[in-house]
Amino acid sequence: MQSPVDIRSSLVTQDPQLLQRPLSWTYVPKNCKSMVNTGESWKVIVEGQDSCLTGGPLEHSYQLVQFHCHWGKCANSGSEHTVDGKQFAAELHLVHWNVDLYNSVEEALSSPKGAAVIGIFFQVGKHNEELAKVTDILHEVARKGDECSLPKKIDPAALLPDVHDYWTYEGSLTTPPCFESVTWILFKQPVELSEEQLEKFKSLQSSTLKAFVNNEPVHGKITENCRPVQPLNGRIIREAPY
Repeated sequence: MQSPVDIRSSLVTQDPQLLQRPLSWTYVPKNCKSMVNTGESWKVIVEGQDSCLTGGPLEHSYQLVQFHCHWGKCANSGSEHTVDGKQFAAELHLVHWNVDLYNSVEEALSSPKGAAVIGIFFQVGKHNEELAKVTDILHEVARKGDECSLPKKIDPAALLPDVHDYWTYEGSLTTPPCFESVTWILFKQPVELSEEQLEKFKSLQSSTLKAFVNNEPVHGKITENCRPVQPLNGRIIREAPY
């Protein structure tokens, strides 16, 4: 069962059990150590054992290991998940692994109930101060493989929306090898970023070196890195009844 999917709001199932153990997170900004250009996106590396996600649809404790973003060529075609067919400008993924059942990130991401990913929709609007701690230094990871430390520690909690209503379903990672190990938690309320910040995402290069065609540089910018929507195949998407 693959991800992303289209969230059809009229078909979502309300599940009171999601309220019995409210979704809870604890994030430690100092554990956000560095950022890397993977050739597909920027990725912030999170170390330490204190940034955890529990409750809601999760039966175990999940530790934050990294977060990254997906975007598209324009401001209305960048998110991976869609809502009633609508795409947003971008989608942030906070990736957690199951520390109760597995001994390593690699083992967890390829195993049942091994991962929990929070998805946050971005829409173009006002400047995002917390996200600026990423976008202001993207020039330091311009090419694939470039890595830099974070001069300003990022608080992942400050990237979340003000309202914490969410959808949840079982799916997969959206990048190869797309293991079907993920409990998805998608916040309904979008978060704003500026058009300038979105354009900075697209300045990243997908290769390590400049390529040339007819003596002209080919930059290979990452202008689009979102996977198409996958069939739901009978899966149920749940939400807490607020």
